[in-house]
Amino acid sequence: MLRKIGVLGVAVAALGLAACGGTNSPTAKVATSNQRGILVDNPPLRIASVNASDFAAQLGATASGPQLLQLAGTPACGVDFYYFKYWTVGPDNSAQEASGALMVPTGSAAPCTGPRPIVLYAHGTTTDSAYNIANISDTTNSANSESALIAAVFAAQGYIVVAPNYLGYDISTLGYHPYLDGAANAADMMDALTAARTALLSSFTPNTSDSGKLYVTGYSEGGYVAMATVKAMQAAGETVTASAPSSGPYALEAFGDAIFFGQVNIGSTVFSPLTSTSYQKAYGNVYSQTSDLYSSTYASGIDTLLPSATSLAGLFQSGKLPQTALFDSTTPTSSTGNTALDAQANLLLAVPASPLYTASQAALFDSGFGNPYLVSNTYRVGYVDDALINADQAEMAILNHRMLTSADVGLAATSMLGLRKDLALNDMRSGGWFPMEPMLMCGADQDPTVFFQNAQIMAALWAPYVQGGLVSVLDLNGAPQAGNPFAPLQVALQQEEAQLLAANGATAVASFHATEAPFCLVAARGFFAQVP
Repeated sequence: MLRKIGVLGVAVAALGLAACGGTNSPTAKVATSNQRGILVDNPPLRIASVNASDFAAQLGATASGPQLLQLAGTPACGVDFYYFKYWTVGPDNSAQEASGALMVPTGSAAPCTGPRPIVLYAHGTTTDSAYNIANISDTTNSANSESALIAAVFAAQGYIVVAPNYLGYDISTLGYHPYLDGAANAADMMDALTAARTALLSSFTPNTSDSGKLYVTGYSEGGYVAMATVKAMQAAGETVTASAPSSGPYALEAFGDAIFFGQVNIGSTVFSPLTSTSYQKAYGNVYSQTSDLYSSTYASGIDTLLPSATSLAGLFQSGKLPQTALFDSTTPTSSTGNTALDAQANLLLAVPASPLYTASQAALFDSGFGNPYLVSNTYRVGYVDDALINADQAEMAILNHRMLTSADVGLAATSMLGLRKDLALNDMRSGGWFPMEPMLMCGADQDPTVFFQNAQIMAALWAPYVQGGLVSVLDLNGAPQAGNPFAPLQVALQQEEAQLLAANGATAVASFHATEAPFCLVAARGFFAQVP
């Protein structure tokens, strides 16, 4: 049974990368306006500068660096790392200051200079309030490995990278993170891009410029944010050349229903308070008081808990959050008075077991049950009842092992529960949107954190675009096919996961979400290179 939480969001084993040669920008002008997209300090601060050979050497000298170099390729370019601050808006439209990283390729090689494409990158879930992707020279910052990863995959191969830290992190004073709030996330990303384009004009690399090509990608939470950003930019009439959202919870209502039905994902005790706080702040309808949703063990203070300056391990050890127990291992029961409904609900409320699920699935989901537990029994029963009465078509199809089709993936028509309404509002199916430019959805069928059903549901909804080639779906756990350019990545990922299982047994599955991240980012880069 899995009793160990996996790494959340994009992660590589600690690279310990410290870039050298950084130079502070000249005295910057401070913006007098707090309008959206305004660069606060111009020029921005250059945190560090590293040439291609030194970058390769520093990566190669770390434990996981050689593997990353083999996957991402030897750096063709050096990288300048800039820290920039910009103005954006919170969910209430209040002016908010945020920060991010601008990575600019350097060097005389053809891919490193002149007009270069921009990759707008959205990072994965983190609980660290000090998270700062720009701070590549600080190996104690929890963003260090993700910064090195995207620098190696994108910036060192000739892409300008713009990576916001998001509201709620680093210098942001918002007090919480608008987690899985699609509109707020997209606004943050778009404003960071606007400010970064201004910053690029005053960087130390005047020969490197914006080519006009824009690619949007991200992993985990960042996969969701990337897709929400494409949706918002498309609505605003702005051009996205191509996108590659990866392993994101796009079909939020169906994903939420699956979890409350007992398919508890790794990391759920962290994702739940991030989500409920975000939606309560934005819509005010999740609860009247935190004890409406959370058990008495954890309700007090949970709405101000994340992001935190305390490590995730510290939050577990201090009893602020349970490590894995989202629900009570003692099964609650439904009592609507509708015999058929109550029977169906009680089956789903029980601790997962075969034959409803496979033995391996049941073992995985079982780790989400225990005592003390996070979500109150009353709330869970109410959620499950609502989800059965007001069904998400896609989740019902999956639960009953039916084939997903474009005619059977709709959101619930009505819902009595605030949280489900909010999940539906932020679900990427909402509004009947579809991408108009090439999109790759990368993920893995064995991912225990963000289930691959999210990509499958979107692919079913967009079946005509998948069939027409506009939308592509990559399952890293799928069977490699001859002629498929992503087959080598599938083979490599499956070999790595097999080695993890051989070395650590079934508990290794908890790390699969993080293990898959670099492979999806390399796939994204390959996909972008194919788009004219």
